Amino acid sequence: MESGDALHVVMFPWLGMGHFIPFLNLSKCLAQKGHHVSFISTPRNLQRLPKIPPNLAHLITLISLPLPKANHLPDHAESSMDIPHHKQQFLKMAFDLLQPPLTTFLATTTPAPDWIVYDYASPWVPKLAARLGISRAYFSLFTAAAMAYIGPPWALLSDEYARTTPEDFTVVPKWIPFESDMAYRPHEVLKIFESSDEDELVGSQIEAATSDIERFCLSIGESDVVFIRTCVEFEPEWFNLICELYQKPVVPVGVLPPFWDNNETGSDDNKLVGVKEWLDKQIVNSVVYVAFGTESTLSQVELTELALGLEQSRIPFVLVLRNPTGTTLNTIEMLPDGFVERVKSRGVVYVGWAPQAKILGHSAIGGFLTHCGWNSIIEGLGLGRVLILLPLCNEQGLNARLLNNKTLGVEVPRNEQDGSFTRDSVADSVRLAMVKEESEALREKAREMKALFGDKSVNDHYVDGFVRYLVENRTSRLRA
Repeated sequence: MESGDALHVVMFPWLGMGHFIPFLNLSKCLAQKGHHVSFISTPRNLQRLPKIPPNLAHLITLISLPLPKANHLPDHAESSMDIPHHKQQFLKMAFDLLQPPLTTFLATTTPAPDWIVYDYASPWVPKLAARLGISRAYFSLFTAAAMAYIGPPWALLSDEYARTTPEDFTVVPKWIPFESDMAYRPHEVLKIFESSDEDELVGSQIEAATSDIERFCLSIGESDVVFIRTCVEFEPEWFNLICELYQKPVVPVGVLPPFWDNNETGSDDNKLVGVKEWLDKQIVNSVVYVAFGTESTLSQVELTELALGLEQSRIPFVLVLRNPTGTTLNTIEMLPDGFVERVKSRGVVYVGWAPQAKILGHSAIGGFLTHCGWNSIIEGLGLGRVLILLPLCNEQGLNARLLNNKTLGVEVPRNEQDGSFTRDSVADSVRLAMVKEESEALREKAREMKALFGDKSVNDHYVDGFVRYLVENRTSRLRA
């Protein structure tokens, strides 16, 4: 590629590990085609990123913008994984304060950016980019089904379609024209609206939820194009619907499977060696992997029921936990008395960040008990693992509805009002997914998904279409 033909694309993800990695993977896709990327985040978050392959390092520049100080946030907090769930809105307020330094960078960097690809949490980026003559693309890291549920810009802030109470979120939106159960259950939406006992939190969670709706509305509505991390073959009805709702170009980029990247960092290698040695001794497809991402946490009661359910299931397992953010609690100490000792012959408990894709890729792993984050779903299905669904927060309940309707998972039964579940429901769900004869069709369907989610050629086709769109609609062409 001639140097004059190369794009300069600015990537500006939200401050969450589940957002950094897909943005970085998309950056690598652009660099592999010879295009230049400026990847912008805060200092601590840039240090958390996997190493960029040496052959691409000259094309991906990491741009560090210090996160401005904000009230109610610890000094070290630069990511959603650094703070408890009830402080997320404060992190968004700090994120908004990056507008001045980002403006300076966009206005002065050379060559001038052709595109800025941004996340849902920075709705001020589109107007800023338009003022500077930079094309703007919203990159959705959610399924098309979840985005359809959230709604089109023209409806999000209208009185007719306003959703202001928890009950409003438990019904299927009016703009979904086909039969569906795509809505939150009462206990799921209450987490969005729950109040905190901390005096420092002002206003209500209703205001906070409305703020997020505004972020989605402006991020989508004022973009030139919407890129979305999905495959049309997986959810065609939902993809077609958002194309109709958004009334602008919507371009799928594929699922960007992270397990193609062997540069995962952050784990304790010695601990990982122990996990691998244990897995090497297990029967193929016999072990269930249990993990809940970088933000979701279980309460003491939930962790107790989960642990005792795994023990009761008699299925070998790898349980990955992390210490709750913002507390002095130790997760190991929260487990039932004697649990680790009782299960040591058929279970591994791993505390800390773990290289999930590497563990899931081991031949002994047959199932994945997951919080239903889209990143984790992609990893699980990309490796053909049957899913056991235990959604905890954010859009995860919507993802569970999607997977249930496509018979791609077994959901742990819960009380719909308070979200509680029992050790019996965990044990029964794990056994149903992993070994019961009546679920063989479910396991087979999960294995078939590997041909879509884990096929590099399929995803390369989507990436090619994404890059082609950027090139054909670059700023210089628009100016001409």
